[in-house]
Amino acid sequence: MSNIKRAFDHGKAFIAFITCGDPDLATTAACVREAVRGGADLIELGIPFSDPTAEGPVIQAANERAIKDGVTTDGIFQLVQELRKDVTVPMVFMTYANVVYSYGIKRFFERCVETGIDGMILPDVPYEEKEEFAPACRAHGLSFISLIAPTSEHRVAMIAKEAEGFLYIVSSMGVTGVRSEITTDIGAMVKLVRENTSIPCAVGLASPRPNRRRRWPTSPTGPSWAAPSCG
Repeated sequence: MSNIKRAFDHGKAFIAFITCGDPDLATTAACVREAVRGGADLIELGIPFSDPTAEGPVIQAANERAIKDGVTTDGIFQLVQELRKDVTVPMVFMTYANVVYSYGIKRFFERCVETGIDGMILPDVPYEEKEEFAPACRAHGLSFISLIAPTSEHRVAMIAKEAEGFLYIVSSMGVTGVRSEITTDIGAMVKLVRENTSIPCAVGLASPRPNRRRRWPTSPTGPSWAAPSCG
């Protein structure tokens, strides 16, 4: 059983996202440990990028501050290595293709293994172009986590059948951030996923305002919640 799968052992999981290096890596480490103490079952660590196309104003600003303050990919690997001395929940990176490509794909995934990362999310790499990264990721024992969006439609079954780790279900169109409401039929998306795989699902990208939040399905086949940034 992969470390990621263990996060969903009790049927549901809470996933926290944190932008690394905002305002500094020491604060990131403290946030990760506090998130775990608060019940996070899996941590998504965002590696800052200069053009985070999937992000809204909050995470864009976090990326800009971290880059301005000199955070590096090597520094983030060192952070993960230090966290692994006491943090046992699964951790995955969320970043952009250019970050991995410029570091060197093979070298990047080797460092992931050395430091204790369990998987990879690249929101700007569509299913049809994942072969540049997914095989190398898999060869190093890491999960290449796919995303399903409201516009995926006929591609949902195809993506689900090849999913690894968990499936990231994008809750609404646009970038990350709070919405006045979410109108996507999450249940229908999950039903289609369930017809093609038993892999866990997590809903993310956007969250409704507190007074508009709906209850997600409570069965083990329903989706878990992936949090917006606390970076």
